[in-house]
Amino acid sequence: MNYRKADPLPPVTLDDVRGAQKMLAGVARTTAMEGSRYLSRLVGAPVHLKCENLQRTGSFKLRGAYVRIAGLLPEERAAGVVAASAGNHAQGVALASSLLGVRSTVFMPQGAPLPKISATQHYGAEVRLHGQVVDETLAAAQEYAEATGAVFIHPFDHPDIIAGQGTVGLEILDQCPEVRTIVVGIGGGGLAAGVAVAVKALRPDVRIVGVQAEGAAAYPPSLAAGRPVSIANPATMADGIKVGRPGDVPFGIVGTLVDEVRTVGEDALSTALLLCLERAKLVVEPAGASPVAALLSEPEAFEGPVVALLSGGNVDPLLLQRILRHGMAAQGRYLAVTVRLTDRPGALAALLGVLSVADANVLDVSHVRTDPRLGLSEAEVELHLETKGAEHCAEVGRALREAGYTVIG
Repeated sequence: MNYRKADPLPPVTLDDVRGAQKMLAGVARTTAMEGSRYLSRLVGAPVHLKCENLQRTGSFKLRGAYVRIAGLLPEERAAGVVAASAGNHAQGVALASSLLGVRSTVFMPQGAPLPKISATQHYGAEVRLHGQVVDETLAAAQEYAEATGAVFIHPFDHPDIIAGQGTVGLEILDQCPEVRTIVVGIGGGGLAAGVAVAVKALRPDVRIVGVQAEGAAAYPPSLAAGRPVSIANPATMADGIKVGRPGDVPFGIVGTLVDEVRTVGEDALSTALLLCLERAKLVVEPAGASPVAALLSEPEAFEGPVVALLSGGNVDPLLLQRILRHGMAAQGRYLAVTVRLTDRPGALAALLGVLSVADANVLDVSHVRTDPRLGLSEAEVELHLETKGAEHCAEVGRALREAGYTVIG
């Protein structure tokens, strides 16, 4: 699979994906397919989770990176490779390069989580921190490639990358031959394009549904325009699919072979991540949970059996903590409230007594006595509570007001 810069990039075929599968034998794991009783009851048909979060490096990215680097000519390998990524692609390129004996340099944003930087270095790459956002990091990596002759390994916009990612589709058909719908997250489009190429060639009746975060949904306007278009300032907790413009190569495939592209909100993403952790005992990053978010948002829209592709599980522990609280809040299981009260002995105990009667579990208390907003005899208490749902949250608020407390938020 060697393409010169002057050559037009060819379309990706089933033979390319099968060739990639042979190349990845002994390198990428055939990841597990787990059933979900909860989602199956919700959808009304069997739902299976394809666990690429359990892949080496924690995501599907190793597949495409290895196929791309393995296809380089000897002189290209000798020049080394360079990539830009905030996490998953970085680790995939680092491990693939190490396995193939190729020198790799990976540019990452200065604010990249330390666990992802450390993992990329552990897999053998030289990490250079540059820029505050991935676009700046990407530009730095491309400048490095031009200056040194290193081969730039794009995260999604190359046929070899797409062919490698498409091997996930072959595994899905082998593990769940009765599948009717495959749901997959979309960022630049490499994974969705690869899966679509493999699956549609063998089972054109299977429906492929792509999922994007609402704040980073470049595909809907691009598909409407008939060409890749950029969106300004993509914003979502799902950094694995936070891409402002579809790739040229995957866009053509997605537009032809993917049946539908849906969007999901941040509440749905955090709720889906929480569900994967609690119900399936799987650590999944927000981008990897996007197919589950789509199922939760409109379960009746999917014909079963359904396979939801969990694309990755690399999530920073501090971010995971915030997302879990966000997910619990979205389900009415977590409530942050500030209460103003008279600052006198026993006032806090009385407040906690009201919460005890209301059956709210206090997780954290912050007591503020000195603030220009407060009167001399006033105090504010910020409470973080574990609750039992939206109705219980409302009951807690009513109990506090009926007890005479001023509830700020």
